[in-house]
Amino acid sequence: MQRTSLLAIIVTSTLLGIAACETVKTTSGGAVGVDRTQRMMVSNEIIEAGAAQAYEAELKAARDKGVLNTDKSQLARVTTIAKRLVAATPTFRADASQWNWQFNVQKTDDLNAYCMPGGRIMVYSGLIDKLDLTDAELATVLAHEVAHALREHTRERVSRAYGQQLVLSGVAAVAGVSEATASMANMVAEVTFQLPFGREQESEADTIGLELMARAGYDPRAALTLWKKMGAQERGGTPKFLSTHPEPGDRIKQIEKNLPRVLPLYSKKN
Repeated sequence: MQRTSLLAIIVTSTLLGIAACETVKTTSGGAVGVDRTQRMMVSNEIIEAGAAQAYEAELKAARDKGVLNTDKSQLARVTTIAKRLVAATPTFRADASQWNWQFNVQKTDDLNAYCMPGGRIMVYSGLIDKLDLTDAELATVLAHEVAHALREHTRERVSRAYGQQLVLSGVAAVAGVSEATASMANMVAEVTFQLPFGREQESEADTIGLELMARAGYDPRAALTLWKKMGAQERGGTPKFLSTHPEPGDRIKQIEKNLPRVLPLYSKKN
């Protein structure tokens, strides 16, 4: 997909009048107590439409290359784990179980996975194969990405970039931009593949992800082994999945702090 400059997209959106500043609480706190309110300048409906277009473009690109869902057993494994996690999402937001969840696997050596707004999941096969992930470790990755979607972190990241660029540049800087139809799809794609989430957002995804996997019956202690494996990979060069994430060592400390809150939930499932 051709990427449009973020500034041009933001100004296009402004000219179309899609901005609206509101303070929202996207999820319930759960047992882990994530209760931060968020400021949004873009509507959920616009982000959803953009995500749908961006995800379809990624699926088409993968199909055209012959790398989409080539391993049916791997796709079945991802789907089974993801569906169990989705069943636990009403703990954080009641509407999530009704989203149009999609699960796909792309054959590539890259270590990566993502969940676009609205429950559009993609797992890169290299993540599973190179790290030899157990089901619980794969659940750690998927739960983390699902948590980003539940918290609408993409919408929040777009809103922050939107506000920053308006302050720095002003609407008049790129007046006349005519890329309205694809602008939000490009924005969603840029956040997914290029712009990192903030440390606070990553911490929330880790924390909510721990509770999701525990409620789904996956041992949350697998998060520790997953990030240790990631750390080992980092010594050979930073994998794409880690390029926008905190240091594995810092992440492990935070996970260890939150494990006592979620282990009782896992024990009830087993």
